[in-house]
Amino acid sequence: MDTFKLKPWLTHWNLIPDGAPFITHTSQLLPVKTAIHGVKSMLKVTDDADEQTGNALMAWWEGNGAAQVIAHENEAILLSRATGSASLSAMSREDQDDVACRILCITANRLHASSKRPLPQLTPLHEWFYPLKPAALKYGGILTRCAEISEELLSSPRDVVALHGDLHHGNVLDFESSGWLAIDPKGLIGERGFDFANIFTNPDLANPVPRVATEPEIFKKRLSIVTETAGLDRERLLKWIIAWCGLSTTWSLESNDATSVASEVAELAITELEK
Repeated sequence: MDTFKLKPWLTHWNLIPDGAPFITHTSQLLPVKTAIHGVKSMLKVTDDADEQTGNALMAWWEGNGAAQVIAHENEAILLSRATGSASLSAMSREDQDDVACRILCITANRLHASSKRPLPQLTPLHEWFYPLKPAALKYGGILTRCAEISEELLSSPRDVVALHGDLHHGNVLDFESSGWLAIDPKGLIGERGFDFANIFTNPDLANPVPRVATEPEIFKKRLSIVTETAGLDRERLLKWIIAWCGLSTTWSLESNDATSVASEVAELAITELEK
């Protein structure tokens, strides 16, 4: 792997490699230790504008519900590293989904807690949803309903906060004595209810075997847990789930990925909404 983007930051922040580098579709990452105190950390370097916005938000949170930022500058960020072995995805697949859902909600509540400090520049939620309406016009079907509901929600936002934007089982990690903390936000601003919708399509979006999110009884139990733990209006939450599923399906159609999980969850939410 070409790690030319990482190397200058090892010198700049006096870091020692502590594992193999890896890449995502937006970033290069490397487990490291700080040379002075040996603190296990994660170095992330990205040219992606959304990721850079998310990095600025990570720094703004100052470790309240999110991984602690050790250093942040331009396209690079140095985070405390999750070293715990527990996994929310594994918990959901091993009959502890209710526990995983509560952890996700508590994490979101911490991230959404008010602060008097000025926010970094964040992406408005209505901009995040731009692709949904054209996709609904092109493909029709359930996307039409999703787009209509998203426009209703976005035109009358409530409880506007800094949003993680991608709060799911793989982005809240076990930091052992520091508890469960979020990583990899998208850096959005909008109604806080949106951040809870992603729970309902995961962990199945990453791996739909075994089925969790699309099981009707699990969906209903999640709905009860999230409504209570997050203090959300049930109908409003259902609408955010539908809107989110439409956006997720849109992205999948654009990249030729499977769309079944988000579509099935949208159907479950629509059924509950119409009762």
